[in-house]
Amino acid sequence: MNECMKMSLLITGMLLCFSCRESSHGTPSADKGINDTVILWTPYNDSAEVAANKTHKLGRMQYILIQSRVLDKNDIFRPLYQEVSTMPESDYQRLKPLIIGRTIPEIQAGISAGNMSYEELVLFYLYRIYSFELDNTTTLNTILALNRDVVSQARELDKLLREDRKATHHPVYGMPILLKDNINTAGMATTAGAIALQENEVEDAFIVKQLKKHGALILGKVNLSEWAYFLCSGCPVGYSAVGGQTLNPYGRRKFETGGSSSGSGTAMAAEYAVAAVGTETSGSILSPSGQNSVVGLKPTVGLLSRSGIIPISGTLDTPGPMTRNVTDNAILLDAMTGFDSLDSQSVTPKFKDPREKRSTADSALKGKRLGVFRQFLVSDTLYLQTIQKLKQAGALIFEFTPPEVSMDGFISILNLDMKKDLPAYLKVYGNTDGKVTIHSVEEAVAFNREDSLTRIPYGQAVFEGIMADTTSTESLQRIKSRLELSGRSFFDTPMREHQLDAILSVNNTHAGYAAVAKYPALSVPMGYRADGEPVNLTLIGKSFQEEMLLNLGMAFETLTGARKLPEDYH
Repeated sequence: MNECMKMSLLITGMLLCFSCRESSHGTPSADKGINDTVILWTPYNDSAEVAANKTHKLGRMQYILIQSRVLDKNDIFRPLYQEVSTMPESDYQRLKPLIIGRTIPEIQAGISAGNMSYEELVLFYLYRIYSFELDNTTTLNTILALNRDVVSQARELDKLLREDRKATHHPVYGMPILLKDNINTAGMATTAGAIALQENEVEDAFIVKQLKKHGALILGKVNLSEWAYFLCSGCPVGYSAVGGQTLNPYGRRKFETGGSSSGSGTAMAAEYAVAAVGTETSGSILSPSGQNSVVGLKPTVGLLSRSGIIPISGTLDTPGPMTRNVTDNAILLDAMTGFDSLDSQSVTPKFKDPREKRSTADSALKGKRLGVFRQFLVSDTLYLQTIQKLKQAGALIFEFTPPEVSMDGFISILNLDMKKDLPAYLKVYGNTDGKVTIHSVEEAVAFNREDSLTRIPYGQAVFEGIMADTTSTESLQRIKSRLELSGRSFFDTPMREHQLDAILSVNNTHAGYAAVAKYPALSVPMGYRADGEPVNLTLIGKSFQEEMLLNLGMAFETLTGARKLPEDYH
């Protein structure tokens, strides 16, 4: 059965069958609304899938479970299903070439021309999400929550557009955006994937307020590696007790999703929204961007506010845009910037959207001085081929071997920062109605031990390590200063020697060095391995050089056109 027929039958099934099916809580009663009784999704026995992965060559992919033990997807998908199920499959097919693979400016042009509306744009993405995520053979376990008001909010934007077609708006206006579920969002719980925070109902984070101010539509929340992959040791990336195991659309259970912004990466790969927001401490945007062939930017710490985001480290954390192309990445970054007096590292925005200066790939790359790692030229054929393409486009390539620098003490930064920063988040930005019962890492550990099979099937060795870390405040400050110098030396040494514009890495290989240096990094699709696994080129520059990195990224993207939609998610 082809994908179009499969989608059509699934959506038709919603219309014909849901009102007559039994609820998971028994036979529907006459006094209940249909949204309380319909069953859109039924749990399945995932033991065969788990067993099949027991021989996977990667230990982290030898799963214990795939499905969440606590999440009922019906609770997520019921409220909007009537809106989605009224969309004809023919409309979905008509809209597909106007949306799939298109940039935000191209989508906005289609809306301005009257080829579609913001409401239709939202319904298109919801149609895709319902079609793939409610089917247990294609689900990526990516969606944790949907904004129940998103369709009506889109209708309101359409109304405003009709009333004043000459009004100017930010390009993100009307664009459906998905958020990693450690970013506070009104109307949806913010869980970090942890059962302890399932009822963490909060107000919008600063960056969410910025997005809404510019007219963006928050479509929903996506799965992540629980506690931003700072809970268990050697466990699968993309797993959370709330959402289950996030899967990679380029190879479900074959390739890792990357972490911790797993859902942001998989959602962009499968094109579930125009754009997504992830967060990074060290590699949590770069890793899933590379694994899912999407564009991810880890900005300079301080460029984007962290207020209202569940933390690991106030020293290193930052949110960042994850998108299908570099143009959209620049737009989303611009829409989130703004000075936040409540974030101690926030700066007055130093980012200028580079899209107006965009030129051809050749002229943008010609004469750029790019540093490349000798080790990759020998070990990575795709990297070598990419560098040759850049040379042909006029870039000046300088090979180097980085200096050896010590990263000792890195884990203590995360341990002691989280020990301090998590209670501060819970006090200032967490739920204030008594629904969240933990107030510290220690209390989270105790909570998890009460039902370890459900709450921590992979253990909580990292959380226990936080409590065991006895590094003093004075020692921690020395570690932070030393590691920032080490990270900067790692990049600055070849940059000074060769007067480089940027350094080119692969995926998240050097994310830790960029993290402690507080340097920005942009990950752009580079191609695929012989087995189909995605690989990204990562461009690293000095602090607040996002505009330059995005210009280079746009040129590289134009030159290679490397990204392809996952075969099973067309």
